[in-house]
Amino acid sequence: MLPVVPALTPRERGVLWLLALAQLPYASANTIFTQTVSWVADDFGASDAAIGVAAAVVRWGVVLALPVAILGDRAGRRRAVLAAAWLAPVLTALGALAPGFAWLTASQVVARPMALALSVVCAVIATEEMGDDSRALALGLLAIAAGVGAGTVVALLPIAEWRLPGLGAGWRAVYLASLVWLVVPLVLQRRLHETRRFEAHAAEAPVRLQRGRLAAQATVAVLGNVFIAGASVFLVNYLRDARGFDAARVSLFTLVTASPAAIGLVAGGRLADRRGRRVLGAASLAIGTLCFVAAYLVSGAPMWAAALVGGVALGVAYPATGVYRGEMFATRRRGTASGLVTTASLLGGSAGLLVAGLLLDRGAGYGEVMALLALGPLAASVVVLVAYPETAHRALEDLNPGDAAGSAGASGSAGAGDAPQSSSAP
Repeated sequence: MLPVVPALTPRERGVLWLLALAQLPYASANTIFTQTVSWVADDFGASDAAIGVAAAVVRWGVVLALPVAILGDRAGRRRAVLAAAWLAPVLTALGALAPGFAWLTASQVVARPMALALSVVCAVIATEEMGDDSRALALGLLAIAAGVGAGTVVALLPIAEWRLPGLGAGWRAVYLASLVWLVVPLVLQRRLHETRRFEAHAAEAPVRLQRGRLAAQATVAVLGNVFIAGASVFLVNYLRDARGFDAARVSLFTLVTASPAAIGLVAGGRLADRRGRRVLGAASLAIGTLCFVAAYLVSGAPMWAAALVGGVALGVAYPATGVYRGEMFATRRRGTASGLVTTASLLGGSAGLLVAGLLLDRGAGYGEVMALLALGPLAASVVVLVAYPETAHRALEDLNPGDAAGSAGASGSAGAGDAPQSSSAP
């Protein structure tokens, strides 16, 4: 009989709503370069190889997210979230002023890491504030909120083909629209509070980072993102060049095939919390990868169906595997470890992008290239099965014994009568 997953408490729901709000500027800033680069490249005369290099360079900027993640471990999660939430929209909007492809790339090298740092610290807060049987579900729900933020960029894509007075190419307006997300840090400033676990351990010296756990997760992150980065960045080019889609059809394809991934995120979170993460994460990662490869090999309705099923499967995989980033490290190292795994993931993605761009420029087919890159996540699924422990239904203090001494009153989530506290502290 399946364990019963308890309902979220009022405190948990309040924290989750705030973290979901923070996903909007994160996902918008994280998605915008990938979604607009095809039109930007056309405007500035950049090749597929240049797109691959630029997308890789933008990902290398992830090292700038590490100081924010470390700040979260030293000065508190709230301060780190607020810093990133203010910086991400402003820096992203600077892309609207870029005089050339290299300048746009440089602006996003700085902007995207702030968005990634925001996501990393929000995931840490979710891990620390949710109950032992709802951590994966919370991660899946946050990913749905991120999908909404990314969807706003996709919905604006038809503007990329316009010529606008005062701005010129329409893609500049998409970047400028990022400023709307400045409302988010205003709300977080008033409502977001520090996690109880951080407060319980703030005075302690950081414990040693567990290198074996970090190595296993970094390996999976690198192998998985080798394919995912290439498949996402070159999807627009594939649809435009190989299938003849215009901007409106690209937007429609993305929304139709990606939106159902929300089903996978919720189902994956619930199943991971009930039955366990390891087998579910490995199987769904492999299935999703194979489906996306198929989407690059076929056309018409089968292409749409393969992308849709692949999105749902990878949606299941995300909470089942992503929840480990927060669960397997002590409180005073949780943000740093999550930031390091995210850095490894982006560096792995940059390698995939470079390989994909070079092969495509040399005449390789999209399907061939994606099939080659798919070897990465297929290997990652094996690593998950072999090296990952099962963490469902276990307290963070049980998974990280070094935290146990300072965990009195901090483990689990708040009682049903508790609500998120307002805070005006810097």
